[in-house]
Amino acid sequence: MSNKRSNSFRQAILQGSRQLRNSALREEVGLGLSRRLVRHVAYETLPREVDRKWYFDSYTYCPPPWLMLAITITEVVVFMYYGLQLNRWVLQVSSPYFLKGPLPYHPQLRAQAWRFLSYIFMHAGIEHLGLNMAMQLLVGVPLEMVHGALRIGLVYVCGALAGSLAVSVTDMTAPVVGSSGGVYALVSAHLANVVMNWSGMKCQFKLFRMAMALVCMSVEFGRAVWLRCYPPAFPPCPNPSFVAHLGGVAVGLTLGVVVLQNYEQRLQEQSLFWIFFSVYTLFILCGIFWNIFAYNLLDVKLPPPP
Repeated sequence: MSNKRSNSFRQAILQGSRQLRNSALREEVGLGLSRRLVRHVAYETLPREVDRKWYFDSYTYCPPPWLMLAITITEVVVFMYYGLQLNRWVLQVSSPYFLKGPLPYHPQLRAQAWRFLSYIFMHAGIEHLGLNMAMQLLVGVPLEMVHGALRIGLVYVCGALAGSLAVSVTDMTAPVVGSSGGVYALVSAHLANVVMNWSGMKCQFKLFRMAMALVCMSVEFGRAVWLRCYPPAFPPCPNPSFVAHLGGVAVGLTLGVVVLQNYEQRLQEQSLFWIFFSVYTLFILCGIFWNIFAYNLLDVKLPPPP
């Protein structure tokens, strides 16, 4: 059951039929650990006090933020499995068997459509997994607690799919691994939402924390660029592409911002949501046609399948 407020309920708030406490939510005392966490998340993600109070009163941890936790656990399990199989934990991508599994995207295997999403469960190494997992949990879990698994899952999946399709269009010979497309969609949407509502956001040390988030994103992106440009261990197959990061950022700054800005409103009521969703759908359709026809028309020399 959604905790989004109906139009009639919002009108009741404006008319004063629902008595909101006069004191700020931050001034409440005697709260247990779980309620303090809910209050902390409210101040981290919502710019208006009326929204924060509504969220604080209505959130019950049922359902819990299961989606981000489930994705993260799956990524760790997959990484552990391949670490044991390859006997390698740092730069697993340098193993000749790394791309032979059913999960990573490879241009020669793009007809296996699930790889455009399943690649998020594999990572190039423990440093890749660690940075993505940290951002996914520190940003994704609070966002899911506020906006729900459906909305956050939409942004995450759209970012991941846009990332792999962007690679297939702009870096046509490269494989893709890692959840950076989905993670960057969430983080960039959250950072943009904070900037756009700077005066309303009451989270502590927000400038410092924004700087740290940007540093983490820059380090991860720099690692990906370095790895792509580094001579591959098994030519002619290049190392994984970094373009998926940029695809995720593009989704986060468009579709993701609209999702996060409308906590109290249904997305189907927002014309801007449908505009960005239509543009995204058009991009997906163009990417599909590109993958079907462009490789042969351009006579792209692809690396052999793994």
